[in-house]
Amino acid sequence: MNILSLDLGTNTGWALSTGGAIISGTWRNKPANARYEGGGMRYLRFRKQLDDIMRATPYRDSIHAVYFEEVRRHRGTDAAHVYGGMLAILTSWCESLDPPLPYEGVPVGEIKKHLTGKGNADKPAMIAAVRALGYDVTDDNEADAIALALLVRGRT
Repeated sequence: MNILSLDLGTNTGWALSTGGAIISGTWRNKPANARYEGGGMRYLRFRKQLDDIMRATPYRDSIHAVYFEEVRRHRGTDAAHVYGGMLAILTSWCESLDPPLPYEGVPVGEIKKHLTGKGNADKPAMIAAVRALGYDVTDDNEADAIALALLVRGRT
């Protein structure tokens, strides 16, 4: 089963679990130039990234489900707005496919506890835990997406 897992935000961590392998990275969705770019560009960019990963060889038409980090509380209003916008794009994208792609949110604490044993692990602990498993991650967003992929892989 091929699974796309996402840590939604301005910097969206992604991991694609295919069989035994996981490929991952971070998509940067910050406006390139806030003065000349409207606020909706980050969401158009995110939609294009989703389309691109679906079309990527050899994963074309072979993603079976999408899982995302379900955040229930944000530190600030801007982060909450970005998360809500990204979630709206993700769920509408999944629903628009033929057939629709199943998606599910997984609470942050569950992901952290699965990887570190602590539901309130901080960002450095998550990065360290993922690196200890042999993944070379660039930031906490990518680490969270890999952790989610590992959790979901254990469920299926």
